[in-house]
Amino acid sequence: MTQALAAPLAPSRTGHDTVPLARLVRAELRWIFRRPRTLAVLGLLALIPVVIGIGLTFVSETPGNDGPPDNSGGALIASAVNNAFILPIAALTMTLTLLLPLATAMAGADAVAGETAHGTLRGWLIAPVSRGRLLAVKAFGVATVSVVSVLAMVITGVLTGLVINGSGSLFTLSGTTLSLGGALLRILLIAGWIVLQLWAVGAVALAISTWTEHPMLVVATVLATDIVFTILGFLSSLKWLHPFLLTQNWSVAPAEVLQDPIGTSMLGEGALRAACYIVIGLSLAYARLSTRDG
Repeated sequence: MTQALAAPLAPSRTGHDTVPLARLVRAELRWIFRRPRTLAVLGLLALIPVVIGIGLTFVSETPGNDGPPDNSGGALIASAVNNAFILPIAALTMTLTLLLPLATAMAGADAVAGETAHGTLRGWLIAPVSRGRLLAVKAFGVATVSVVSVLAMVITGVLTGLVINGSGSLFTLSGTTLSLGGALLRILLIAGWIVLQLWAVGAVALAISTWTEHPMLVVATVLATDIVFTILGFLSSLKWLHPFLLTQNWSVAPAEVLQDPIGTSMLGEGALRAACYIVIGLSLAYARLSTRDG
């Protein structure tokens, strides 16, 4: 009799997550974009194309800017003089070496290690949320930060270039003139490629973040790896290693959209490499989260 009366009081376990995914995503995004450091980094990134554009107005009449530029980030900045099309791409290429990965690494560090340090991750782990869903929500948050960072730079870069140089200054490095729609499509193409690279950085940051409770350690590790990969990319004796380096061709691949016709070799290779890093990083993160108790 006692067992019969006690049975209805036992909680019903269906074996499924009871927290709606949309609710988890909203809570994660609200938490991310309420962090002052996230807003500060996004604001600084949005200002970079404006600062570059204003700075270029002072050298637009300086002689010696003619001649065939190379495809490095610094040369693209020089080529952006009087060219509204190149300005946002040059700004993205320059910040891809450090600042954009920094923003993504910070988001990945805060996603798991940061919540572990503040004691809030344990609530996720004991809540009716599967580890796979938890990782998906965290990865979506990091990916959103990457997208917003790049879009902020694209919007301010395009607007700054058009205000300073006008819509008649949209031409490629090959000398062909583009329509406004054609230029925007090319800019969005390289913006999507850069976002994919940042997702790979975010996946690595998430993997590292699941093994520590110190967010700064995650950021330092990701940035140190970025620097080491860049240095290794300059060593011709390690050419066999270059296809495995995530940062390989980061400084030159975006320039392929500035050619006419658009190049695809470095962009395609970089996209495939980033996809592999995403799969490996998220797999390692899930393997760690699935065995983590707190």
